[in-house]
Amino acid sequence: MHSFDNGVRASSISGVKWVKSARSNPSGNCIEVAQLPDGGVAVRNSRHPDGPALVYTQAEMAAFVDGAKDGDFDSFTA
Repeated sequence: MHSFDNGVRASSISGVKWVKSARSNPSGNCIEVAQLPDGGVAVRNSRHPDGPALVYTQAEMAAFVDGAKDGDFDSFTA
């Protein structure tokens, strides 16, 4: 099973489906995520699909999503 390092070119991650939030807007202010074959999750800037991707474990993504749901990051969007 292939694993990916942080900062890998997103375009080098093949065979995955990049998903964007339904809350994304037409001006491209969004990120996209992809489930990796090893269970990790890649994150990229939708405006730079060939740019770098950050790779997280399932546990890291769960902690982030739970924190976002709890409002831990609300100060970053105000």
